[in-house]
Amino acid sequence: MWLGGGTEGLVLRALPGGGPANTAVALARLGTPARFLGRLSKDVFGELLRDHLAGSGVDLSASIEAEEPSTLSVAALDPQGRATYTFYADGTADWQWKPYELDLRRLGPVNCLHTGSIALVKKPGREAVEEFARSAAEHATISVDPNVRPSLASREDYQITRWCEWTDILKLSDDDLDFLLPGTSMERACDAWHAAGARLVVITRGAAGALVSVDGERATVAAPQVNVVDTVGAGDAFTAGLLHTLDANGLLGGRLDGLDLRAAVAAAEFAARVAALTCSVAGANPPWANPTPRHATT
Repeated sequence: MWLGGGTEGLVLRALPGGGPANTAVALARLGTPARFLGRLSKDVFGELLRDHLAGSGVDLSASIEAEEPSTLSVAALDPQGRATYTFYADGTADWQWKPYELDLRRLGPVNCLHTGSIALVKKPGREAVEEFARSAAEHATISVDPNVRPSLASREDYQITRWCEWTDILKLSDDDLDFLLPGTSMERACDAWHAAGARLVVITRGAAGALVSVDGERATVAAPQVNVVDTVGAGDAFTAGLLHTLDANGLLGGRLDGLDLRAAVAAAEFAARVAALTCSVAGANPPWANPTPRHATT
């Protein structure tokens, strides 16, 4: 796609992505079965995302075919590969959930439901998404990544404390924390969210690694050194690595009753490696456990 600007113009490269979709792709590529319950547009970008998900092995049987256009995000990279985003999200598909579209029968049997990002904060769908997650907590572990986007939602839209009433795993970045609770230390924030109900809180810190907190018992995890191409999708890949390891160890499916700090740290260490590999390539393109891509069958 070309945009005006001198005789050469500006070339934009379309890469499929988006918070929970990136996590679903990374989970499937790691070998954990992943079902994506999303509103996918019928437009060309929706088809691109649909092909990307299915080609990575994600089950799309629960997704909605939406009439609205796709949300577009333009990522601008600084010299270190860190991305800042401009969103085009007015009237788009992914956050306009209706209550009848979110039925637990559509979810099916799962160990864990992961949610967050735009759909959990944008009206009119946010109430339906929150109620769906609250209901799913009776049957599955709930994971939330707020994936804060200040240009799309206000601080008040991110009701983290209320979400922790039904959330087991809260993962966010230090940038998210700075926006949500400016001037608050990571330790104090973790304690507040534990008190509200979340058992596992992980705060990622880019090249500085991550803080892992289980019921107030804490440890830090280092980030592997990597040649960074860009950071797009790295946080979502981290979430996938975390959930993949917890699931492989039989810890998902309930309230994390068997989780201790040692197991959480091991999961976060693997997650950091998955995120680092994602940073080494362009776009939200997480690694495959098997180097030969597996394609979904219908």
